[in-house]
Amino acid sequence: MKILANDGLSATAIAKLQVAGHTVLTEKIAQDQLVDFINTQGIGCLLVRSATTARKELIDACHNLKLIGRGGVGMDNIDVEYARAKGVNVFNTPASSSQAVAELVMAHMFSLARFVHDSNRKMPVTGSTDFAKLKGAYGKGTELRGKTLGIIGFGRIGRSLASYALGCGMQVVACDNAAGPFEVEVQIADITALKVPVAKLSMDELLAKCDYISLHVPKQKTGALIGADELAKMKKGAILLNAARGGVVDEAALVASLDAGHLRAAGLDVFDNEPTPNAELLKHPGLSLTPHTGAASVEAQERIGDELADIIISLA
Repeated sequence: MKILANDGLSATAIAKLQVAGHTVLTEKIAQDQLVDFINTQGIGCLLVRSATTARKELIDACHNLKLIGRGGVGMDNIDVEYARAKGVNVFNTPASSSQAVAELVMAHMFSLARFVHDSNRKMPVTGSTDFAKLKGAYGKGTELRGKTLGIIGFGRIGRSLASYALGCGMQVVACDNAAGPFEVEVQIADITALKVPVAKLSMDELLAKCDYISLHVPKQKTGALIGADELAKMKKGAILLNAARGGVVDEAALVASLDAGHLRAAGLDVFDNEPTPNAELLKHPGLSLTPHTGAASVEAQERIGDELADIIISLA
């Protein structure tokens, strides 16, 4: 089978697929040229991450396409049910990137707690002339230990984040449609994992209680999950984190809350209008920012590639 990994694929996965007799192409094809490329090259399997979409029009136009794989968790960039109804096998890798995303959220929390995100911007500019001033401004950070983290969406990523936060001494509560109670395994070095209960709260309870709130939910069909009303329910001085999907948070309402001094800060890995997010949003001093790199660790990409390769080999 000819496979197009349009958003990249790890070298180990490519080698595994080649040994199994498949041809792997990693040339990046523009979205508007994708149908022609798939058809002229006889592509049977399309692999994507978040950058490439596989909508109804592409599925209808590419009759040779038998497999569509998403390297990652969310499949909102693929018309999954339509593809499956047309006989195309659609799959993803939900277990491979949880740790990487959780670690990035922890990095944002540590950065925001100690103003690293902003001091890192200012030090190269005025660090040699205003050192004492900057030290005074950024010397009022807080510790994560003892703070309460609320996790909205308690799936694999949410549970992985909980294990890290619990290991740092944070209190953790969760909101999820799944039935509770929740329990998380916390691994400490090579010691047998400790099982720690996590309280399940309603959305309103969680918003009012938590010092940090992290979102791990799919893209919403009805607009933002966190808008002006939800932000107003959060504790004054709280910090919001979104490493889920752009659009889950109303960006304009978030900036308004930051400007009003209600929220202290926010950490964003995902944005509306990717890959061209709002330039003014990116300049806000209250934001810690990464360019949708939650699952982009070397280790996670190798796990994702290996999982994709194994699935393809089993199906092709």
